[in-house]
Amino acid sequence: MSREVLLLVDALAREKNVDKGVVFGALESALASATKKRFAEESDVRVSIDRNTGEYESFRCWQVMDDETFETPDLHIKLGEAQKRNPDIQLEEFIEEPLESIDFGRIGAQAAKQVIFQKIRDAEREQILSDFMERKEHLVSGTVKRIERGNAIIEFGKIEALLPRDQMIPKENMRVGDRVRAYLLCVDRSVRGPQITLSRITPEFLIKLFELEVPEVEEGLLEIVSAARDPGIRAKISVRSHDKRIDPIGTCVGMRGSRVQAVTNELAGERVDIVLWSEDPATSVINALAPADVASIMVDEDNHSMDVVVEEENLAQAIGRNGQNVRLASELTGWELNIMTIEESSQKNEQEFSKVRDLFIEKLDVDAEVADILVQEGFNTLEEVAYVPLSEMLEIESLDEATVNELRSRARNALLTAAIVNEEQVEHNIEDLVKLDGMDEHTARVLASKGICTQEQVADLAVDELVEQAGMDEERANRLIMAARAPWFA
Repeated sequence: MSREVLLLVDALAREKNVDKGVVFGALESALASATKKRFAEESDVRVSIDRNTGEYESFRCWQVMDDETFETPDLHIKLGEAQKRNPDIQLEEFIEEPLESIDFGRIGAQAAKQVIFQKIRDAEREQILSDFMERKEHLVSGTVKRIERGNAIIEFGKIEALLPRDQMIPKENMRVGDRVRAYLLCVDRSVRGPQITLSRITPEFLIKLFELEVPEVEEGLLEIVSAARDPGIRAKISVRSHDKRIDPIGTCVGMRGSRVQAVTNELAGERVDIVLWSEDPATSVINALAPADVASIMVDEDNHSMDVVVEEENLAQAIGRNGQNVRLASELTGWELNIMTIEESSQKNEQEFSKVRDLFIEKLDVDAEVADILVQEGFNTLEEVAYVPLSEMLEIESLDEATVNELRSRARNALLTAAIVNEEQVEHNIEDLVKLDGMDEHTARVLASKGICTQEQVADLAVDELVEQAGMDEERANRLIMAARAPWFA
């Protein structure tokens, strides 16, 4: 029978264009499955086929477990008992007992055949998918094979992929036999073979469609920097040119709008705004908010946000219906955008001016006139007054050198006082934390600085929250939380 095994493996490997190892593995699974049926109870069976001779052996297996995890005598064996047979055996290894191998010719042909061909089909799918991924093709074109609970099963080549209902463009109705394009969103290599999920609403799908319609992108003359979508309604893409002779917006629009119209038709009428990208983030935001006119823009680098000021009559256009325009512009540029009128901007500036002026009056012990001069010159914090280069402060015409030195000295003293008060507060706050088993002073200080000052507050945290707050590993975070929760169970 060994010769029959080798012939079968060779024939299947050539017919299905898969590695012989895959066929051997499938055949071993089939033989093991058939062997299990000889036992009334649950069992674990391993079959090993010699790749050179075709001879095969069968073994019944028991996994070595400790007393606490030991569950099923049919599948598991306790460590002490296993070590009587093999003194070197370790936990989670297997004890094996030889079995009489079943006759290959009487194997339960249908069951074996089904297992073998399923394994080979999975291997074929994996091979095709690997080839597909190696080509870095994320744009999939296929046919709707069937509809299941609103989800579409798309067939392309010999592969089936899932297009979930929530990844379809809203109000889009698909029928069996329809040709569909979609973006390869993810591949889940589960036990039952790779599960491919597609999407028609992701911004990457929009980018791939433009790459298909605009050959200049593939040639490297043009780049689509980013995209944002409200699927089926409106979208924005940001483009830049790597060749000064090429107009990026006109190139993407195409002759008489042919290129952008082809994309719009594929996206069920989704209107696409093409925006010119700029190295200056503020300019990119202004372009992204078009057609609304921007009066002024203020950039907050620390919070990665911008205050965009528009005329009253442009406010509705800048925001868009249900906030659509500003939301898409924010997603496209990656900046948080706050749209406001000139009047609202003035009120906000006055409030901020007043807040900083009051800070300087209080902490620097100066009158309103000096505080106003500092704010008008662009100083917003005590740190800036204390540590901005002396030469820059001496350029302020209203302040002489003696006054500048006095202001810098007062600012540094105020910062030092605040640091001492903060340190004393932290010392007080960590008194309870350092008593916790496994807690060290450094970690206690880090937590106290973030408002976590008691064991009860640690006990209320989830493991992932403590990991994020203190920058520790999950195992230590779990130990600290359990120690903090110990009084709950006392």
